[in-house]
Amino acid sequence: MLQNLGFFILLLGVLVTVHELGHFLVAKACGVKVLKFSIGFGPKIIGFTKGETEYQVALLPLGGFVKMAGDLPHEELPPEEAARGFLAQPPWKRGLIVLAGPAFNLLFPIFVYFFVFLGPQETLSTRVGMVSPDMAAAAAGIRPGDRILSVEGEPVRTFDDMRDAFVGKFNRPVPVTLERDGQQRVVEVTPEKSSEVSPVDTVERGMIGVSPYPQPPVVGVPATSPAAAAGLKSFDRVLSVNGVHVQDEAALYREVAKVPEGTPMKLSVARLAPTAVGAVTGRIPEVVEVTLPRQPGEGAAALGAEASDLYVASVASGSVAEGAGIVPGDRIVAINGTPLKSFNKLATVLNGLQAQPFTLTWRGEKGERTQQLAQAPLKTRDDYGQTSAPLVFGVRPWSFSSADLPPVEKVTIDLGPAAAFKEAALIVPKIVGQMVQVLGGLFVGKVSPSTIGGPIMMYQLAAKSAEQGLDSFLNLMAIISINLGVMNLLPIPVLDGFHLLSAAWEGIRRRPIPVRVREVANMVGLALLILLMLLAVTNDVTR
Repeated sequence: MLQNLGFFILLLGVLVTVHELGHFLVAKACGVKVLKFSIGFGPKIIGFTKGETEYQVALLPLGGFVKMAGDLPHEELPPEEAARGFLAQPPWKRGLIVLAGPAFNLLFPIFVYFFVFLGPQETLSTRVGMVSPDMAAAAAGIRPGDRILSVEGEPVRTFDDMRDAFVGKFNRPVPVTLERDGQQRVVEVTPEKSSEVSPVDTVERGMIGVSPYPQPPVVGVPATSPAAAAGLKSFDRVLSVNGVHVQDEAALYREVAKVPEGTPMKLSVARLAPTAVGAVTGRIPEVVEVTLPRQPGEGAAALGAEASDLYVASVASGSVAEGAGIVPGDRIVAINGTPLKSFNKLATVLNGLQAQPFTLTWRGEKGERTQQLAQAPLKTRDDYGQTSAPLVFGVRPWSFSSADLPPVEKVTIDLGPAAAFKEAALIVPKIVGQMVQVLGGLFVGKVSPSTIGGPIMMYQLAAKSAEQGLDSFLNLMAIISINLGVMNLLPIPVLDGFHLLSAAWEGIRRRPIPVRVREVANMVGLALLILLMLLAVTNDVTR
């Protein structure tokens, strides 16, 4: 707890210092007398005086202030210092001083991201680990083990680069250059449209059905199949074939291909036993030996089984799927009369349908069933207590932890200072735009007020990001700094944005906003901020 509190104080302390340092440095540069520079509010913990300014760290780290001479309308200064008062400055100087705080909060993340991006970093390569059998990549002949080199002539080095290369590319042929067995070839894929919806924006990208993660050889077993007769069960993971270890699906294909049809095969499988009634989840409690004759076909079919992909591992409580009677162990067969081969394809179709009705066919212990259904909102809560209600159907395939997956290929990206600074300078405006969209969504009701967080949520974020490493903590610091910069530019009384508006008003109208109007506005602004803080703290406690 003390360590997490330390990270929380460090996070706030740095951000407050950056903001107030902006006001302080520009005020000094404009010739304004600065009386006090404080990090935190309340009683002074430590401090010293240098020149005409007192510097201090106060008890409450939830903010700070720069006290300038002559920053109150009725404040009187000695004649020799009257010209150095804040309100005595021309509007453009006051505007610069006020703008400097938020500006520093918006510029600081560029330097943070510069150090995050600088130097060598490991990330997922473009080597294909898995190909969905009924999506564009499989139709184009892309196989596990292929390395994607470029998309429509645009070179890609990482898997994220490849995903981003398909933004806006869908429902038309796209040339993809890949490497296989040391040889380059060009194939044409026709990505399907997928919309990634968030409170901030909607990203439409093409989906081709590849993953960087090789898939473990896990089987699905129909009730009357040869695999079931031999003792195999759904979600059994094949460990070896005739004593030869199989690491992934590609290795299973290779090993069963060596065995003539009808010849007995000895399998060693890990049985993924359920941890609760009706739930197909859990770790590996036992290894089972099974012998069965080699069946016609390849891969799982050669075992008399199927790929486990469309077998339902779990059903969300309260979901449409649960209401329809789908249970773990059932297999999804078809949607709107079209046979399915992968959960990726199912997810893509459902994503396109949104709330529109569809006809689903699935197979369970009592045989096949067909029913018309439609996705519906399902309330969910994340690790930080944030709630949302996206449209969902409610079935999930088996998911593996990173420890259960075969090794994935990574590539080292080494950015020099120029490239790191370019990436940092590009990402900050993008995040600023997202922040503005979120604020707009709050005002129009598109984003729920329950997403607003206060000190407790910030403490949780600081603790969790610190656990994930320095880069994660710096990323959080940059995002919150941007948030502070954008929020302070809002034209709300007592915030920097209102003071900036006042300076602009005076510069244009050649006269200041009346003192009484400013006093009333400050009271209203303070009341709004108090209400906002009450909402944030209430949300924190509720979470």
